[in-house]
Amino acid sequence: MYDYFKIACAVAKVSVGDVAANVDCICRKIDEASKRNADLAVFPELSLTGCSCADLFNQKLLVDAAAEGIAAVCKYTKNLSITVVLGAPVMINSKLYDCAVVINGGKVIGLVPKAADWDVSGINWERWFTSANELDVSEVQTEDIGLSALGSYPVLVGQDLLFNLSSAKVGVVFGNDLSMPMQQSAQLSLGGAEIIVNLAARAEIAASREKCKLSVTEQSYRLVCAYAYCSAGVGESTSDCVFSGHSLIAEKGAVLAESENSLDTDYILINDIDLAKIRADRVKAFKGASKAPAREVKAEKSVLKSTGEDYAVRKLVFVPDNEDELKLRCNDIFDIQVAGLKRRLEITGSKAVIGVSGGLDSTLALLVSVEAMRKLGRSAADVIGVTMPSFGTTNRTYNNALELMKKLGISTREINIKAACEQHCADIGHSVDEFDITMENIQARERTQVLMDCASMEGGFVVGTGDLSELALGWCTYNGDHMSMYSVNAGVPKTLISRLIKAVAERAHFADCKQVLYDIIDTPISPELLPPDEKGKIAQETENIVGPYALHDFYLYYMLRYGFEPEKIYTLAVKAFADEYDSQTVLKWLRVFYKRFFTQQFKRDCLPDGMKVGSVSLSPRGDFSMPSDACASLWLKQLDNIK
Repeated sequence: MYDYFKIACAVAKVSVGDVAANVDCICRKIDEASKRNADLAVFPELSLTGCSCADLFNQKLLVDAAAEGIAAVCKYTKNLSITVVLGAPVMINSKLYDCAVVINGGKVIGLVPKAADWDVSGINWERWFTSANELDVSEVQTEDIGLSALGSYPVLVGQDLLFNLSSAKVGVVFGNDLSMPMQQSAQLSLGGAEIIVNLAARAEIAASREKCKLSVTEQSYRLVCAYAYCSAGVGESTSDCVFSGHSLIAEKGAVLAESENSLDTDYILINDIDLAKIRADRVKAFKGASKAPAREVKAEKSVLKSTGEDYAVRKLVFVPDNEDELKLRCNDIFDIQVAGLKRRLEITGSKAVIGVSGGLDSTLALLVSVEAMRKLGRSAADVIGVTMPSFGTTNRTYNNALELMKKLGISTREINIKAACEQHCADIGHSVDEFDITMENIQARERTQVLMDCASMEGGFVVGTGDLSELALGWCTYNGDHMSMYSVNAGVPKTLISRLIKAVAERAHFADCKQVLYDIIDTPISPELLPPDEKGKIAQETENIVGPYALHDFYLYYMLRYGFEPEKIYTLAVKAFADEYDSQTVLKWLRVFYKRFFTQQFKRDCLPDGMKVGSVSLSPRGDFSMPSDACASLWLKQLDNIK
């Protein structure tokens, strides 16, 4: 459901050379994985015999026992919909191959032989096994590989096999694939594999775990795939080395699950992967790529069962969970913003004019402007901050705006716009006491007019303050705060802005501003277009009107980044925000999101220049285009069916 696919990496307890005991352990792991709705169970290389049998691989008795073990596992899985990939020695045309045996519905549906051993285990692999490069057949009969007990049918053999598990495409490789200059996993991915499973037998040496983790995550990122790595465990022989038992599941460069212990065995690691994310990115990433040849094998008894219960869904999709990563991300974004504005100032030789309200957006834009001037070697006084008190301005935001501008050393102007707005109301016949949307727009447009005229006077240009989340919702007045000459926050989501300011506050040259910046971070988000309450506090909180920005950023991310349908976005949001919002609240604001997103495209069609800082952007000049008269009914209709 929703394109989730559940993978189990199973490291069964191995008795080296005792195939019957290993079959019992493997079947127990298959049973556990099946009960947890796994679609695919992956075992380590040579898991049926143990990878450390050494010269015992030359014993016919062991090879025959391995064939019997394969047949036993097939019989055990006959009535299960799970697909199993395990490692075993297989005799093909009098040559022994180290194979991945793929089993579904009680049948062997494919054999993938290993080509060569580049691992650092010190084991002389070529002493016992023939390389897949020497394979001279592409198909074998079951009776020819010792599987007469399963009846007679053909089995495809080769490294180019692509397994179709209910439309999920799976490719199989071995541990050494990670260290090869030309990886088979890349060929399989170009052939259509969305999931790569790696059967490994890695000896543990110092720092090898982290190197392996880095290789797997890099490979999953580069190939835009899910990657399941499963290595032989410490139950193997320790005559010459210790095997790691390391397993991990990665998706597009992110580790979703990893075995806890540095050395382990007899465990199962299960996690969902999201095929929809992989498919959405591949549409772009693989465009124009040459398709590698692959032979597809369909698993007849494969039904995807997972609903994504083992897939973690984060609330703040634009905000990293790790504090160090968050700090790095924020500083990177700030530097991108500064670089963009710096170049524009360098070209024009202008001053920067900015409306400073004491809110989050204008604060970030002001910090960017001051830093850009500093990078240019120009005085902070070349930044002109204009504060424009009106009917809704509170003492807190007003004083914070003045304090921040003073601390930064910029040029400051205060222009009260009340009288101008009152005059405009009189001109158009609107009551000054009626604080409706018209009155709000009058103030927004008056502020923009003041900024534009100040810029003309000062030989400058207006730096915009609107952010990505506001642009998505159209939460701006057309030709009011919607307009500027350069919009430095256009690519920054609302949920990240307070974190950005906090990170910038730690920079040495902003140390004097830290206290006021922290107070601005704690101030409720508001356009301050309505009069304060009787206690002088902000009466108009944006999130009470358009909805929580955490939800809207969540919706925006999954709609634009992956093209998810409303029903899936709703399901993900209900899961992610279960401790904060009930399902009806999630549905209410999702409906608001779609209505506003579609009806407000005309504002986005004529946005000023502004730099992209992340994977989601709404710039009409290449990142997102949509007809202004596009209809949202298809999306809203799907929401109508949610009970």
